[in-house]
Amino acid sequence: FIASPDDDLGWLMQFESVDGVNEGIESFMAGVGCIAMGGDTYRWLMEHQPDTWPYPNIPCWVFTHHEYSAPAGADITFVRGDVTEFAPDLLEDAGPKNVWLLGGGELVAQFADAGLLEEIIVTVVPVVLGAGKPLLPLKGPTPPLELVSSRILGGAAAELHYRLPRRPR
Repeated sequence: FIASPDDDLGWLMQFESVDGVNEGIESFMAGVGCIAMGGDTYRWLMEHQPDTWPYPNIPCWVFTHHEYSAPAGADITFVRGDVTEFAPDLLEDAGPKNVWLLGGGELVAQFADAGLLEEIIVTVVPVVLGAGKPLLPLKGPTPPLELVSSRILGGAAAELHYRLPRRPR
């Protein structure tokens, strides 16, 4: 699961101060040219970080059915519709860098089901939620993923980097 049933991330936030857990985030972010997130993730960010937009220099696309406003200085485009319709725009905004699908699994699953997800990086933390929001609620099983790399972060988490097999579109 990626969040508890009520979207509580306190279980995850307790690891922010553990040495080494956030290792690699700077190099990861250096490779991000554009962010796509769902409306629930955007709402959570606005509720929990109302005075700070955490991605000030990166274009962000929010897929939502709700009306939101953007914080001052944030480069945010609000859209609704099929991810395939906006994929070319995301890639254009990202330029030579990656599009980061940030947050919950619903939006990521839409990209995966459309054959638009190339890689997935999952960080496993030592907490069992038991229930909650699924990590990647796909329509069916995938072919085997290719493990590209793995590493231990701060002795408290494991980062798994997978490549998804190409699927016909």
